[in-house]
This record gives sequence, structure tokens and C-alpha cells, in this order.
Amino acid sequence: MKITQAILDDLTTKAKVSERLRMNLDLRDSAEDGSQRMLNAIEPDSVVPIHRHQNSSETVVCLRGRVVEEYYDELERTCTEAIELRPGGPVVALNIPAGQWHTLRSLESGSVILEVKDGKFEPIQDCDILKM
Repeated sequence: MKITQAILDDLTTKAKVSERLRMNLDLRDSAEDGSQRMLNAIEPDSVVPIHRHQNSSETVVCLRGRVVEEYYDELERTCTEAIELRPGGPVVALNIPAGQWHTLRSLESGSVILEVKDGKFEPIQDCDILKM
């Protein structure tokens, strides 16, 4: 599959009308594929809960727009680091360690990221969402 601007445009159009203000596109070859690879179009004001993935790191690549990945401390429940990602910027991608509390915010309409995690999809459990 070629990831074209037309695909990113279509995904962004769908994100803009989505209740959650984001839309993803599964890039796996089949449901039996043991990985998680997706495009995720995220609009400003989309709320991604602060969460963690206990069994996988997560790689995030900013393909278009600007996003900020925020890391949180579980005990203090405060942001410990905010990393802006943008194509052509100082940081275009990062790897989030397994167990790291984090969230992502879109800073610009039309932002699209590539997300990659280990293993099959597992819905986030309540214990993996940081309550503020």
C-alpha cells in the first residue's frame, strides 16, 4: 500500500466530522497480523486520555501537521515532558517506552500520525487510563 496525500486528505476529512475529531486507518495486512500499524488523523480539540501500554512500546511518526506528545508522572499526575513532532522539525518521530503514561494533542488541523505497537490490538483497560 502506498500512503498518498489523497489518503491523508480523506482521513482528515473523516476526522473533522467524527465525534472524537480523529479517525484511523488500519494498515495491517489481515486481522491475523500480530502487529498494530495505523494512520491516525487527529484534529485540535480531540481528547486522547492519558494512558499507557503496559506490554508494548509505541512508535509515533508525524506525517503531516503538528502534534505534541506529553509524558505524565503517575504519582504527581503532572506533565513531565512535552515533545512537539512535525515533519521537517527537530523531532519527527519518537518511541514511547512500555508503561509510560502519555497523551497526544493535535496542534494543527490536518495532522496525521503513523502509530506502531507490538502485538495484537488490546483495548485500553480502565487501569491503563490515568485519572486526574
